[in-house]
Order: sequence, then C-alpha cells, then structure tokens
Amino acid sequence: QVQLVESGGGSVQAGGSLRLSCTPSEYYSSLCMGWFRQAPGKEREGVAFIYTDVGSTFYADSVKGRFAISQENAKNTVYLQMDSLKPEDTAMYYCAALLPSDVCPGFDMADYNYWGQGTQVTVSS
Repeated sequence: QVQLVESGGGSVQAGGSLRLSCTPSEYYSSLCMGWFRQAPGKEREGVAFIYTDVGSTFYADSVKGRFAISQENAKNTVYLQMDSLKPEDTAMYYCAALLPSDVCPGFDMADYNYWGQGTQVTVSS
C-alpha cells in the first residue's frame, strides 16, 4: 500500500508564503500528484497537479499566478510553493495521487486513489 507523506503548512499573515511537500513511499516514474484543499463547511476542491512524466502542470483559477507546483525527481517529491497567500486560502490541504497514471484526470477527487494525511494552512489578515 503506497503512502503519501506530507510536510509543510503552518500559519502566516496575508501576503506570506508557505511550501508543502509530498513524497510517495514507493517510486513511480509516471503519476499524477497534487493537492486538494478543504475549508470548514466547504467541499474539497482541487488546487494544483503535476504529471510527473513530462512535468505538465494544472492549476485552479483561484491560485493561478500565486501557487507553483514542481517536482524533484532525485527525492521523488512534489512541492507546492504558495505565495501571496490570502485568508481565503485557509484550509486543510491534502496531497493526492493517481498511480499508476499516464494522464492527470483533473480536479475531481474521485479520480485519485491515494491520499496524504493532510496539513493545515492558516492565513491571517
């Protein structure tokens, strides 16, 4: 059973930055991995994804230009750099992966078969 190990998160003021990381417990050269987030009382929404084989990236409109997803193959790790954070970015962030995969399926959580434990991001105004 593959596990996704998350780290990062925390509390910052608006305009600040945080970085999340996610590492699968087994190596896959080709998978779709990224993050969903869920704020209290709201549905879980897709944030950003990367297809690791070719490095294709996908972003929700709400984070385009502020968040950047990247991969470090030597560490089998994917990162989410979050800049210009806003209070509305406050949520529990969950790493998610579809593996094996030859495509990123999009922003529907039902399409992802592995999940991390979640990490809290809190942005104060």
